[in-house]
Amino acid sequence: MTYRSGDYKVKGYLSLPYGFGIDPVRLEEMVQGFYGGEDMPLQVIARNLERETQDINAKKWPVLIYCRGGIGRVGQVKTEWLERFSRSGFVVFAPVYRGTQGGEGRDEFGGGDMEDVPAACRLLEALPFIDSGRMAAMGFSRGSVNASYAAAHTEYIRQLVLWGGVSDLAKTYEERVDLRRMLKRVVGNPAKVPEAYEARSPVHMAGLIHCPVLIIQGSEDEQVHPSHALRMYHRLQELGADVDLHWYEGYGHHMPEDMHMLAISRMFAWIRTH
Repeated sequence: MTYRSGDYKVKGYLSLPYGFGIDPVRLEEMVQGFYGGEDMPLQVIARNLERETQDINAKKWPVLIYCRGGIGRVGQVKTEWLERFSRSGFVVFAPVYRGTQGGEGRDEFGGGDMEDVPAACRLLEALPFIDSGRMAAMGFSRGSVNASYAAAHTEYIRQLVLWGGVSDLAKTYEERVDLRRMLKRVVGNPAKVPEAYEARSPVHMAGLIHCPVLIIQGSEDEQVHPSHALRMYHRLQELGADVDLHWYEGYGHHMPEDMHMLAISRMFAWIRTH
């Protein structure tokens, strides 16, 4: 889908619950209507093997906003994850962030692109089949920056999930030597612009997050050190937040399918109870 975030037309994926469909032409008209008739093209990229027979407009649905990790072509939205999430009975929306997959603008690893999530929330709220009072956000890896920003700075997000998430970007700069060149180019040197790193760090947003938070972390994560999860968890506890930790001993940044499905099931069970 195409939607507007600030001055840019950006892209995102919309995935509907199994068995439910919508006329793509009608959906495109809804989106264009929200933006005053502006052209906002969409493309259907996948359908169920068995044709969807139920109209998505039959009820209002809860939403999971899936904030991808990485930057650019690295860590793009995993469509197999969209499929797994869609088994939960939620509408799933995944911003790809500006400057990616045909979207305008530039991904700043948590700069202006942080607006891409609230912008998606505003569009989703306007769709007749969305329950705007039941929007959750899940940030995976770097996506924790974008998801946390939406939870801290808007009223849309009712549950926040941080999965293998960065909590302190300056710490990432120190730990991930392989990312330093990119971070210097996109964000700057943390010694010279510490405020840019702080603004992108969920642990520094924690005091503004007032919804329940679930942290999901593998003990053997080599891409985002588990200490990021523990620091965020303890900071939220210090603030008296409603926070839970799902710790996966022996697992890394990415889990095998059977464990991933179990973690997803537990995540949605947590969202429903909160």
